[in-house]
Amino acid sequence: MLIHSVYFWLKPELTEAQRADFRRGVESLAGVKSADQVYVGVPAPVPSRPVLDASYAVALTVMFRNLAALDAYLTDPLHLAFLNTYRTYWTRVQIYDAV
Repeated sequence: MLIHSVYFWLKPELTEAQRADFRRGVESLAGVKSADQVYVGVPAPVPSRPVLDASYAVALTVMFRNLAALDAYLTDPLHLAFLNTYRTYWTRVQIYDAV
């Protein structure tokens, strides 16, 4: 199993409608066939801790059965369309892949 975690920091000037549109765009990635499970969320309302980074706007976690499935996801037309449509919405993206 491979866990692909992506964190997005959105531009502050985005409207609420643009933020909702972005969220729907991230959720659309669940349609990629090589993705086994997809979770989309925002920072949890938990007490602040020194080791906690809640500065991101949207989090995406995708579970894959193996590296080949991740490779297929990265070149999938849905993923490429997401990148082409929304890359101007964020100021930063951070990705962590774990096995």
